[in-house]
Amino acid sequence: MSGDTTLSLPPVRERVAAGLAGLVLALLLAAPALAAGGGHGGEPPKPIEPLPVAQRGLPVELVRTLQLLQDRIARGSTQAHAAQRQLLVHIETRFLALEPETWIDPANARAGVAFALAGGGPAVLRRMLDGGKLGEAEVPLVQGALAYVEGREKEARTLLAKFDAREMPPGLAGQLALTQAALTVREAPRRALELLAQARLLAPGTLVEEGALRREIFVVAQGGDAERFEALSIQYLRRFRRSVYAGNFRQRFAAALTRLDFASDGARDAQLARMLDEIEPDGRRELYLLVARAGLDQGRRGTALFAAERAAGLAEPDSVAATQARLYRAAALVVVEGRLDESVEALRGIDRAQLGEADRRLLDEALSAATQIRTPAQTGSANSAKPVPASPGPRALPEAAAIGRAQEALARIDRLMDDRSDP
Repeated sequence: MSGDTTLSLPPVRERVAAGLAGLVLALLLAAPALAAGGGHGGEPPKPIEPLPVAQRGLPVELVRTLQLLQDRIARGSTQAHAAQRQLLVHIETRFLALEPETWIDPANARAGVAFALAGGGPAVLRRMLDGGKLGEAEVPLVQGALAYVEGREKEARTLLAKFDAREMPPGLAGQLALTQAALTVREAPRRALELLAQARLLAPGTLVEEGALRREIFVVAQGGDAERFEALSIQYLRRFRRSVYAGNFRQRFAAALTRLDFASDGARDAQLARMLDEIEPDGRRELYLLVARAGLDQGRRGTALFAAERAAGLAEPDSVAATQARLYRAAALVVVEGRLDESVEALRGIDRAQLGEADRRLLDEALSAATQIRTPAQTGSANSAKPVPASPGPRALPEAAAIGRAQEALARIDRLMDDRSDP
């Protein structure tokens, strides 16, 4: 026997196991017949019929492929995010080439709607309506989805309100609830919260759940529910912190946290620490820096100081993050009674080369504010005839134009909760 022939034979143990497995299978198949005939000349066993498997149309298969890719985006795959646009174009091309009769099948029609709501755009929906082959039940669903992707919100809200997402197939259910939430969040935020929770339950572990949870957090924050904000944020940080869209979450999280009303800055800081203790040190450091900067922008100096000091403790001494933390801490100290000199000294010791453009502007503005605070005191001591009265409480750091622009940008983000490019 040649070496090649010897290599092609399975090991003895595997041949024996295979033989035993075959014997067991044969006994299991023969058991019903032996039981029926007592093992003595009964009727031969009937052939086993395969389980019925419904054939799914091409639209359903292609949309499922898209959703699997998008679910990888929720898990942090930048490659999937880069490939998404190409796949959307490919699916649209395939759908537009289909015969109008394809859309007679309700499953295919609903797959077309799911494709449009997942980023596919209006062209396929228009073709479906123009073909005149849609079932009567699917026409308002397609019309509503088309109105949504074309920005006709009032019409879309009226049409899509007729449908219960819980009665839709799995590939569409969560996406429809997410869309309905986007259409109701301005007029009925409580109803939007119900729909966002529903979307999460209907599409667990998917990009739809990630997007619904992310939006639910900020609707809750707008309503001022700090306890619910904390619970949902911890859930997001545990499950979706690596999502490609987590950067969007982190920026808005920092702004929302500093806007929420608490009994004290200490209560806000304790809540922040509880939430960020859920994640690894690198992510924790980044979020503390974002919260520190947002605290400065919104006048929450105590929170800014707390977050900057926490970030400094998580950063390497000579790193960019450490420089940012020192900047934010020093800027917060400008208005702390008795610590102006400490603040100025720290600001002057910061290496500008390690800062981005926005942080360099903050450094200049903080130094300018410190000068404005110090100058009136010097003038007052020199002019004894007209002493400058001491203002009660801490003096506020003058708002810079950059801070105003940042607040306007955050307000625009809040108004664009239904941004089509952000699932």
